[in-house]
Amino acid sequence: MTEPSGETAPEAPEDVEPAEDVREGTGTTAGETDAAERSGEASEEPAGDAGETPEEPAEDAGGSGETFEEPAEGAGDAGETPGKPAGDADAPGPSEAQAELAAQRELRARIEARKAEKDGPVAAGAKLSGTAADLFAAVRAVEGGAARGGSFYEAAEPAPRPSAPEPAPAAAPRPPVPERATAPAPATTAAVREVLARGGAPEALAGPVAAALGEGAAAVLLDDPWQLLAVAGVRPEQADGFARALLGSDCGPGDPRRTVALTVWLLERAALQGHTAQEVGTVRAGLAAHSVPDPEEAVETAVSEGAVHLFQEEREAPEETEEESEESGGGADETGESGEEPPALLGLDRYALAEESLAEGLARLVRTATADAWEGSELERAAGAHGLVLHTGGEASRAEPVALAAAARERGLRTLVAVHSDGGRSALGAAGTEAVTVAALLSGAAGPGRDGEGALALDLLAVLDAPQLDVETAATLVESLPDGCRLVLSGDPEVLGAPGAGRVFADVLAARVCPRIASRVPDPGPLGELVSGIGAGELNQVEAPGKEIVIVPVRDAGEAVHRTVQLVADSVPRAIGVPPERTQVVTVGHGGSAGTRALNAALKQRLNPGPGRFGGYDPGDRVAYAPVPGRTVTGTVLSADAEGLRLRCGDDEVLVPKERVESALRHGWALTAHQAAGARWPAVVAVLPGDAAGGLSRAWVYTAFGRAERHLSVVHGVEQALARAVAEGAAPERTTRLRPLLEALLAAPGE
Repeated sequence: MTEPSGETAPEAPEDVEPAEDVREGTGTTAGETDAAERSGEASEEPAGDAGETPEEPAEDAGGSGETFEEPAEGAGDAGETPGKPAGDADAPGPSEAQAELAAQRELRARIEARKAEKDGPVAAGAKLSGTAADLFAAVRAVEGGAARGGSFYEAAEPAPRPSAPEPAPAAAPRPPVPERATAPAPATTAAVREVLARGGAPEALAGPVAAALGEGAAAVLLDDPWQLLAVAGVRPEQADGFARALLGSDCGPGDPRRTVALTVWLLERAALQGHTAQEVGTVRAGLAAHSVPDPEEAVETAVSEGAVHLFQEEREAPEETEEESEESGGGADETGESGEEPPALLGLDRYALAEESLAEGLARLVRTATADAWEGSELERAAGAHGLVLHTGGEASRAEPVALAAAARERGLRTLVAVHSDGGRSALGAAGTEAVTVAALLSGAAGPGRDGEGALALDLLAVLDAPQLDVETAATLVESLPDGCRLVLSGDPEVLGAPGAGRVFADVLAARVCPRIASRVPDPGPLGELVSGIGAGELNQVEAPGKEIVIVPVRDAGEAVHRTVQLVADSVPRAIGVPPERTQVVTVGHGGSAGTRALNAALKQRLNPGPGRFGGYDPGDRVAYAPVPGRTVTGTVLSADAEGLRLRCGDDEVLVPKERVESALRHGWALTAHQAAGARWPAVVAVLPGDAAGGLSRAWVYTAFGRAERHLSVVHGVEQALARAVAEGAAPERTTRLRPLLEALLAAPGE
């Protein structure tokens, strides 16, 4: 491997946060790329339906200017294309994503019923997808004069107009709903529109507000204007302006309605970074930053009203030996090893419910499995004797749980292998024909049927790519397994975490409540050697006689984009034999001069130029589609009709409804590492522009470089930041509760 270049790269702007977001942001059309480039943002946006993960949303997230672009007059759009394909006259059946959401809602409803003593979910925590195109001008107006912090009482200024909502994670699954969500009643929307007009907010927010707050949305807003924060993308200063316009002198920065809504909003933002809870001190600091005069009282009010939950995990003191007791000067420290009580945490109902349900479900599997003596590999012996087994290793180790599943079938057990993506199925070769995706399994689109209680007809389930499981998906999956079923979670603990909230695989590993089998199968070839070294904290020089690894030094972001396009369109096909459609570009974030927007715009212009006739897309465009929050699949645009865009994703044809194109779709020649996790391509071009240095971590580099099967090109403009990230760059920790919950339920005495 060529030594990374020491070329000088431009410094990142001070306001840039290049770390990846916990979930993806809104969809981006070709026409918005120039504006995004000019913004200079290198960080990812808060995620929603684009299906990804992880970073603190920028303060101007609501004003990104992303709109569902209308085609030029006469060009047609996704809803106006004539010539609907034959056979589509009848209304289509539910899509895989719709069926999946319905299945999750039904299962989660049963979970909630078992925890009926808990307070109900917080309405203010709900979010929704989609933005209004005509809010673009309003957003810019807000950015030019929004009130902030101490200027709360400057009533002479016009009330800021809340920006268009950005897509965000869907609310926790609820009881079954029709396959397509029912739109708010016209009367409800009309009443909300009237209230918004009185407060100076864009009327186009009426639909999202009505959907978020329900039938009595207008009355809710009149009583508590800060409930406007329930709409994703609305910022506190915008909600403050709206409240001031409605309430006048009757509101202030310490208004309990304001402080409760802000507390919920802070926890929702934390969930975008993967946290299922936050330390009380962190939340208080966030409230103080938004001019709340008494953050401690504000937190107490939010807890007393049931908007958030307060948790204080108990930690048992470890037993000391006589020598340790003498050295410490007395008996065991009752506060635990560190001498401090675990910090108090605040969390939202949806994540608290999911973590508690998951912990109870895993404990149930452990306790109900019948131990049996199986012959075979270490993994097979562990699976025979235990209800829950963890398996770790790189890409080559995926063959081991597949072999376990085959052996279990020979024993007459009902067995299934589940993966994170269709790409994960393809990587299994012939064995992939019998594997299913977790999404398809939960939706009922694949896998065994369910019994009357909703349990899957399985005796053993092996889940590959387990680090990609967020806590809500994992809870739904475990709740679906019958008593006595064996669960094997397999994956590489070095990759980036789940795009949704939680760190399920890492928490279960850390809890030490079940067997953990580490694979000894190394990843082959120069790429395997390089990635294995990165996992150990070393960026090694690797011999690559077949051009498996190529370093391409660049001086600035503009050169990075130019060289990336050249590699994908010319160099890699000519030298390696991998065509552009089989080469994937991976970069750090969506924004910035070499983020996914800029790269996708340049790649589209070279590989599939067109006017973006259908909401910014043309037939032949590569896209990244999020059928449900937290899951990204790649595909190609086939056509458009009155119902929306039709894509080819793997072997399937997928319809993206017209109303979801903006929120659930991006161009997909370039992805972030979080979007790419769980999939592999014959060739990968990893782009590291200078302004991305602050967003690098060992996990990011490991994940991005590990997506390549045959060839990796590294467009390198971060100087020594790459080596430092590999040696020292730990990914930000996520605050979760699953580990102590598991330890309390399953830890053996004395552990």
